[in-house]
Amino acid sequence: MKKYIKLFVTILVGAMVLSSCSKTVKVGFLMDDSKTGRWSTDKELFIKNIEELGGTVVFKAAEHDAQRQEQLAQEMLQEGIDVLVMVPTDMNEAAKIVLMAHKKGIRVVSYDRLTKNCGLDYYVSFDHVNVGELQAKYLTAACPTGKYAIIGGAINDNNSFLLRLGQLNVLQPLIDRGDIRVVFDNYVQEWSPDEGYRLMKECLKKHGDVDAVLAANDELAGGVIRALKEAGIDEGICISGMDADPEACQRVIAGTQSMTVYKPIEAIAVKAAEIAMQIATEDNAPNMNLSVNNGFKQVPAVLLPAMVVSKETIDLTVIADGYLQEQNIRP
Repeated sequence: MKKYIKLFVTILVGAMVLSSCSKTVKVGFLMDDSKTGRWSTDKELFIKNIEELGGTVVFKAAEHDAQRQEQLAQEMLQEGIDVLVMVPTDMNEAAKIVLMAHKKGIRVVSYDRLTKNCGLDYYVSFDHVNVGELQAKYLTAACPTGKYAIIGGAINDNNSFLLRLGQLNVLQPLIDRGDIRVVFDNYVQEWSPDEGYRLMKECLKKHGDVDAVLAANDELAGGVIRALKEAGIDEGICISGMDADPEACQRVIAGTQSMTVYKPIEAIAVKAAEIAMQIATEDNAPNMNLSVNNGFKQVPAVLLPAMVVSKETIDLTVIADGYLQEQNIRP
């Protein structure tokens, strides 16, 4: 009898192990915004890559509401996710989400934006200091002297401050020499064309005109261009951007926006999916190439390279990479 009981227990344990091994990994993908700009592409590519790796995705988006994002995180954790990948709406408020996840034994990956002042597990993004440098280098080559306005990114996004650091790495020597004068410098409340429009209107009211505008991303650049057009001074102004949104690429071709920065979305989606699945299925930590301080700890990180998109390079960047089809951006 004991022999049969032992055999039954062995079979039962084996079945449980096999069941555990065959369990489909459930990845939570919690975004700030899934509709505007590049974010719908991030969503599609991340889900595609997770599914190709054998997992499933529980997707939710806060649509720029930090409190809503916390509620959605609670829902995801209740649904039994194995790992959480998050684009934080607010870099500080999202620390509560990391704490909630850790209480459930769930590790968290910050996607594109860093979550600050918490025990964040991993961070996958781009080198946003370098992105700021790319923006400023392009504009200062095209407009080496004159009045500059800086329309910074969202005040609750750590990337905004990294971009500014990179921009000033390039601008400061020219400012010190007197070649460039920054007449306006402000951050926005959120990444939106209306915010770019509002700040550009404020700048023009105070200073009349400018020679160049360092807009942190393409949505802000769109608002800046609208304000300049209303003022009748939209020609000959150098304007930067970031994200290579299709509308921005169209403006680059048309000449109303000088450049944008392409952050290859497939590269970050693939890397984040690989890390998420490894966290969920293996005991060993993913191999990260560096760490980033988030104010609480050194967070293991992967920072991917970005590239300039201009009239001269558009065929070699967003089109060659398959991100945009040529017919979709030609005037």
